[in-house]
Amino acid sequence: MKKKVILLVEDDELDVISVQRSLNKLQVPYELFTAYNGNEALEMLIGKEGQPAMYPLPDIILLDINMPKMNGIEFLKALRANDNIKHIKTFVMTTSAEVKDREQTNALGIAGYLIKPLNYNNNDKRTDSMDGFVQFHIGRILTEEA
Repeated sequence: MKKKVILLVEDDELDVISVQRSLNKLQVPYELFTAYNGNEALEMLIGKEGQPAMYPLPDIILLDINMPKMNGIEFLKALRANDNIKHIKTFVMTTSAEVKDREQTNALGIAGYLIKPLNYNNNDKRTDSMDGFVQFHIGRILTEEA
């Protein structure tokens, strides 16, 4: 089975670790690349200043909204404006419960939206939410395309 490629665009290291743990439970071969803001993610996808990209195109992008330099909505706009990468399934994982953010990301063609819990004192709740999201949405997509 071919390894699936996932790009995680996330600036919070604890969330990166949480996603990795949840993905490991899928028992689907994958390769995870991490960018810490939208600028880094775009460079990984299309290259930097005329240089080719050094990473394979991902099957799925997992995207935070609130990040420095280029936030998730700005990244989504750039992603959808580029014919070579606009087809990539993108899921938003964010702490933002703002209706405006959900409407903007839906208008930009996301595949799903998860509001991350901020309860760091209760890691069980946090893990359950991430595991459920990864198992149901991401796992289904990765195994369907296998």
